[in-house]
Amino acid sequence: MNILDRINKENDIKNIDSEELPRLAEEIREFLVSHVSETGGHLAPNLGCVELTMALHRVLNFPEDKLIWDVGHQSYVHKILTGRKDEMGSLRQFGGMSGFPKTSESPCDAFNTGHSSTSISAALGMACARSIKGTHENIAAVIGDGSFTGGMVYEAMNNMADIKTSCLVVLNDNNMSIDQNVGGMSTYLSKLRVGQQYNDFKGNVEKVLMKIPVAGERLAKGLKKSKDSIKQILVPGMFFEELGVTYIGPIDGHDIETMEATFRKALKLDRPILVHVKTVKGKGYVHAERHPSYFHGVEPFDIRTGHVIKEKKTMSNTGVFARKLIELGRTDDRIVAITAAMGKGTGVSAFAEKFPERAFDVGIAEEHAVTFAAGLAASGLVPVVAIYSSFLQRAYDQILHDVCLQNLHVIFAIDRSGLVGADGDTHQGIFDTAFLSHIPNMTVIAPKNRYELTKAMEWAVGYDGPVAIKYSRGDAYYGLSEYNVPFEKGKSEIIHRGRGLAIMAVGNMVQETEKIYNRYISEDDDVTFVNARFLKPLDTELIDDLSHDHDRIVVIEEGIKRGGYGSAVEEYVEEHGLPVKVMTCAIDDRFVPQGTVSELRRMLGLDADSIYDRIGHADTIQ
Repeated sequence: MNILDRINKENDIKNIDSEELPRLAEEIREFLVSHVSETGGHLAPNLGCVELTMALHRVLNFPEDKLIWDVGHQSYVHKILTGRKDEMGSLRQFGGMSGFPKTSESPCDAFNTGHSSTSISAALGMACARSIKGTHENIAAVIGDGSFTGGMVYEAMNNMADIKTSCLVVLNDNNMSIDQNVGGMSTYLSKLRVGQQYNDFKGNVEKVLMKIPVAGERLAKGLKKSKDSIKQILVPGMFFEELGVTYIGPIDGHDIETMEATFRKALKLDRPILVHVKTVKGKGYVHAERHPSYFHGVEPFDIRTGHVIKEKKTMSNTGVFARKLIELGRTDDRIVAITAAMGKGTGVSAFAEKFPERAFDVGIAEEHAVTFAAGLAASGLVPVVAIYSSFLQRAYDQILHDVCLQNLHVIFAIDRSGLVGADGDTHQGIFDTAFLSHIPNMTVIAPKNRYELTKAMEWAVGYDGPVAIKYSRGDAYYGLSEYNVPFEKGKSEIIHRGRGLAIMAVGNMVQETEKIYNRYISEDDDVTFVNARFLKPLDTELIDDLSHDHDRIVVIEEGIKRGGYGSAVEEYVEEHGLPVKVMTCAIDDRFVPQGTVSELRRMLGLDADSIYDRIGHADTIQ
């Protein structure tokens, strides 16, 4: 019988003998590799924190104690140890187990997480609530070294030092985020890893001084009085100490016994403690250890070779963007590229290889990325800020005040716009149109295919002002390539002009709408098919024109309905009293869980069949 078979609910690990724990760690790794190879998921982060999670579960009592995972994609082991191992086969699947902590999934998940650098703030809030309520649960947060490039961490730690309540922060340091860590904080943590030198130095010096006749003891006492000064010079951990947070470490993140003893002692201290744990990302699976970035988040793969099973037959939108950015960079040396720790994911890494002096990875710091871009633009350069739609939400204030208020020429390349699939509600890029379109001076473009994406980039470079280009995750669409109306600000593209019913599709929904259009044509319904292209400014001239010989306008978009493109069309028609009805097919006021894009579209009624059924016959007024 495997040891893992004895883990069926929270706290069962406490019944495992200490000498059996290393074998349990091996079994958990085998279990992870086996299941993630079939479902896909965040493999390397979870392989790296197996012993760390086990040690925390040995000292915490669930669900009474609270454990907050920063980002949360490394919580698979936590889920296994809290009675959910039988659900691993449904990991990140539609209707299955989330790849991130979910309070609705288990009382052992204390806080929903999906973005970086939030755990310490949440943990501190819980610790303060404990004090107010007079309860005694332990509060702990696990945060990766990559998350320390996010400014919210320091806001929380500054507040933590002021409040001085008991709270354990575990720094899981594997020298990796998704891409290689960058910046001063990464360099600082590299120095922290050799912090043991101070302890060895201090101990040896005291021993030598005590051997000196007469003056030795006095010199040793003097050394102790000046230990803070010596620490300041020799121990990088004093940075945390100066913030008012007690620092312990670094310790081996794969030594369960040491971590368990350290965590027990730390939790007994009535003050904020940071325990620095050094781990190996991808540990235990040779391919993940060699290529931790590749196996950070991976599709289903062959365990023996480590190769992803699904072969990519077409270029992704990200690939199209990366190739065009390099092409534009060759002819325009004003162009610079910025990523927030997602160089490979956004395609900026390819640009950086060609133009290293014009590419910037600012770490997990989206707010800084945008204002940094504003500074570049104010100095005459043309910055292209490539950030996932969901992550760009963090920089809303900077987009509004630092870029758009000054009407600066910053190009936002918004990757993963629309439904992203298995990563679930924290990563769906369904809010970008709504939160960008109401900002003055902002222009928003949603290309219909790979060719229009490149044309949009060319137009944005030649324009003078803020431009957002949004495109979906996955394979680029090659269809409708024969339709290539030149770009003109605020003008849509008419793919076919009919009468009665006009269908206006946004971005990646043009491909789905083409199926609906073809069905109408096959039924001899001469409907109008419009590629919206510019979401802001609105093509009011086209809407006025359509109202003359159309009874209905149907807007189809893969974004939130309220504040979306369809809402803008409805508002314009209502305000101007145009004799045309508007129907918007979009996402209602909700968050969207994990699943494949096709599954989610069916659930939301945004697949071609559902939309066709909803619209009805072309000559029917609804």
